Amino acid sequence: MGVKRSLQTGGSLLNLLTSILTVLSTATNYWIRQPGGHSGLWQDCTHGICSNIPCQNTLAVTAACMVLAATFSIISLGLGIRIRCQEGESLRSKNTIVLLFLSGLLLLIALTGYTAKNAWKHEVFFSWSYFFGWLALPFSFLAGFCFLLADMIVQSTEAISGFPVCL
Repeated sequence: MGVKRSLQTGGSLLNLLTSILTVLSTATNYWIRQPGGHSGLWQDCTHGICSNIPCQNTLAVTAACMVLAATFSIISLGLGIRIRCQEGESLRSKNTIVLLFLSGLLLLIALTGYTAKNAWKHEVFFSWSYFFGWLALPFSFLAGFCFLLADMIVQSTEAISGFPVCL
């Protein structure tokens, strides 16, 4: 397996990990813990009783960014697997790269906004759903860089393929 294939495989595996972590982070209600309960992007649970959180601007922006990041990550996963599995063609991965970096940017916006909103509250601790979001962030950028490097190899191979080789 060449360097290009190794980078595409690594990018696909990192993207799979990003997708799993982002979906888990978005779907679960353990973003913060407080005495007697926990809450996430969608529900607030106190003493075992969960209720929907009323619409708040920063929470709505965080939720929208997380949903978009998860969507872009899953779409780029499909594109990345397609690129990796095409043996005969040398497909370029520009769309995959853009979606992965955009997913990372949306994760950064969502998590920074949520941190700024909740970091100053007393007796509130961030929990595992929140940390899964932060964990997905570097994996998204690393997957994008893997596909970017693989794309640069494809581009350079295409550029020099027309030159005659004299040994």
